[in-house]
Amino acid sequence: MSTQPSAQPLLGRVAVITGASSGIGAATAEHLAGLGATVAILARRAERLDALASRIEKRGGTALTLVADVTDAATVQSAADRVATELGGADLLFNNAGLMLPAPVEDLRADQWRRQIDINITGVMNVIGAFTSQLVASARVRGVADLINTSSIAAQNIFPNFAVYSGTKAYVTHLSRHLRVELGPKNVRVAALEPGIVETELQTHVTDEGAREWLAGSKETVEWLTPHDIAEIVGFIAALPPRVNFQQVTVMPTRQAS
Repeated sequence: MSTQPSAQPLLGRVAVITGASSGIGAATAEHLAGLGATVAILARRAERLDALASRIEKRGGTALTLVADVTDAATVQSAADRVATELGGADLLFNNAGLMLPAPVEDLRADQWRRQIDINITGVMNVIGAFTSQLVASARVRGVADLINTSSIAAQNIFPNFAVYSGTKAYVTHLSRHLRVELGPKNVRVAALEPGIVETELQTHVTDEGAREWLAGSKETVEWLTPHDIAEIVGFIAALPPRVNFQQVTVMPTRQAS
């Protein structure tokens, strides 16, 4: 009997990926599909999702596109209902949509505070609320399901002018630890994934000049992580034996100090 690992360890699994229109989400959708999972890709930008689904299907994968804004609970629930009806329910949820808008708190950018809280906290909760019942039901059948939440190294470390963003990510990490205790007895593994700097669209949304300069300086001295680096970690976590739960995974660029 062969002891070689399967080339498609996620064959038969249904994975939902939020924030799938670019960056980490898009890379993870492609990677999980390559590992055999049927993927449901969720984001606001329909044209990006259609292009991603086309790439996945050209490589022999299966993708369901779900156009939704994670801050709209009703729309997210409708997307979850489609996953249940069309794919039989999710057993892997990569809760990845997020936004980073650093600025000094004295600038009183309340609009940016709200946007980060709406997406990074309320959006995360909307997705969890819509899909948790599917994860629990799938775990009863398969023996395991996965909820992987994208947090950040900012949940642990201190970065000037990143207070609101860091606070939202600290919420995600602490939430994940609690949910692991709550859902683990039901065979739903919960992990918080805390990357350092990953080169994605996230940096292009930054409007604060000081933060933009800090990021530019960092890129001159540090080789940033790529979205595919994170995608491979998500795939690894999901392919582990059901008895193994990585509670919290921190991944850093080799030269990033903090």
